[in-house]
Amino acid sequence: MSSTITPAARSSVAVRFELPPEQLTSALDEAVRHIARRTRIAGFRPGKAPRAVVERTVGAQAILDEALDHLVQGAYRDALEEHDLTPLTNANIEIEQAEEGKPVIFTATVQVRPEVKLGDYRGFRFSPEIEAIDGAKVEKVIEELADQNATLSPVEDRGAREGDYAVIGYVGTRDGVPFEGGSTDRMPLILGEERLIPGFEANLMGLRSGESTTFDITFPDDYTEPSLAGQPAHFSVEVRELREKVMPIVDDAFARSMGAYADLAALRVEIEARLKRNALDRARHEFSDRIIEYAVANAAVDLPDILIDQEVEVMHDEFRGSLARQGITEEAYLKVVGKADADLHAEFRPNAEKRVRVLLVLSKIAEAEGVVIDDPTVEAEVARSRERYAGDRKTIAYFESSRGRSFIRSTLRRSRVVEQLVDAWLATHPDHPALLHLEDDVPGSVESGAAPVDDSSDATGPGAVIEPAAEPAPAG
Repeated sequence: MSSTITPAARSSVAVRFELPPEQLTSALDEAVRHIARRTRIAGFRPGKAPRAVVERTVGAQAILDEALDHLVQGAYRDALEEHDLTPLTNANIEIEQAEEGKPVIFTATVQVRPEVKLGDYRGFRFSPEIEAIDGAKVEKVIEELADQNATLSPVEDRGAREGDYAVIGYVGTRDGVPFEGGSTDRMPLILGEERLIPGFEANLMGLRSGESTTFDITFPDDYTEPSLAGQPAHFSVEVRELREKVMPIVDDAFARSMGAYADLAALRVEIEARLKRNALDRARHEFSDRIIEYAVANAAVDLPDILIDQEVEVMHDEFRGSLARQGITEEAYLKVVGKADADLHAEFRPNAEKRVRVLLVLSKIAEAEGVVIDDPTVEAEVARSRERYAGDRKTIAYFESSRGRSFIRSTLRRSRVVEQLVDAWLATHPDHPALLHLEDDVPGSVESGAAPVDDSSDATGPGAVIEPAAEPAPAG
């Protein structure tokens, strides 16, 4: 057998085969035996009818078709191994010649993993940018901590004003008739945040707890319920509860309530230290992102549609999971926003293409850099997954499978190559402040299903400053 490969469009290859005549003869003999065994032919035991009789029974073309099917599949499998091809789709087979006594000639066109041509990914001119931490930023965290620890006190000596916490009951009517969704006994809200119809809360200002008011208001033209959009309505509202936020006094006692701090000065010192550590960690995240962007911009890769389509489906699954965690069904969401699956896929596609490109380029760099994830590292991550997803047998079974282990290995490999590029730059710039490894302060990259391209954590939030550091991710 001989086979030659010709590149085709959109990361496809055309493999042209030429098989010697004797292979077709052998395949025809085997096809006759198979058909004879499963076809009842009068006067012959299963599998014993001669070729001429089988041909008269099922037709010569049926025998040729079965012979070619087995012949083509076998030759195609051998070619994939010989040429180290990884098909992404089923092959499109075109038979050019298939006559007994002549070579069998056919072409198999198939989409394969695209070839990535790396450009420069080390010669970048940028460097990490570390946020400066000053007294104002420390005080901002102090203010946020105080706000988080504020109490709500009943308001008895004045009317409602912006910023108050209220519980209201209301009845909405149109032409004197209550409409669906227009009434409630208890609705909590913070006055001034405009959670309800624009202008609704303005009618509550000045009311004391227990007081009521009535007013007319018009729903906005873009209101989500079409039957109410742009329509006038009448509301009767009672303020059932009214509370105001009372901020704690920020002093030494407050600092001690936040943890093992001797006084307010000690709390400030700890906040400043954590903000600086977070700034270094964030600088590493952002520096990694820029390195990835640089490498991807300098690489050439022709993305096949199949990979983008698959990533769109992954993103769709992630979106469904996000909705489920909020207690929202996808059907309900699509109804509210007036969209269909096709609309979501169109929105996902640009990011899906970007994600595929990034993953392919990082995989190629890992190959060029000789980055290897050994079996003990993979098994350690599998063990962590068992703990992390205790009780979720489906997820655990996935990570324990060969496919799940392969996913872990490739994900950690991509993460490690980015870390190595950052460390290599730091090694050539010894005067630069040390930067934490990504995995030292964020969840393992395996959970994200992608390389650590983006850090969405709020590193300067008060919780990140005061709470204990997150458990380190597995060493990659």
